[in-house]
Amino acid sequence: MAHPLFHAKSSARKYGGVSADYLPIHNWFDESKSHMGDVRHRALRHHSEGIFLCEKLFGVSLTNSDGREVPVRFIGEQHVVEDLGYIPSVSEWLSEMPIKAWMGPRSRLEITIENVSDESGADRPTPKKKRVRKRKKTD
Repeated sequence: MAHPLFHAKSSARKYGGVSADYLPIHNWFDESKSHMGDVRHRALRHHSEGIFLCEKLFGVSLTNSDGREVPVRFIGEQHVVEDLGYIPSVSEWLSEMPIKAWMGPRSRLEITIENVSDESGADRPTPKKKRVRKRKKTD
């Protein structure tokens, strides 16, 4: 995995200026590593929507220390392509995520928690669905 500093140095070689001009953007892309320390952190920002969100946060362009105006979207695209080889969509990431019961609607179901062992042998709470009865109308 490339460190944000390596991405920033790459941006400086490509667009001019110094790595510090680009470091905040590259740090933003990899900030999710603080929550998930492996490549899965990329699912949060390393995609087309993440690039456009980066542009919203940092502005349409930045002016580097050489005085050159650089589109922020180009910097975001560079980061994602350096890490993944291309720019995936959000749906590409999410389609690889297994759907779990806890992700769905609760609507008329009451969720209760009971401890069960998972495959690793560790106890963890697992949702258990329980039907909620409708009340009968009385006249």
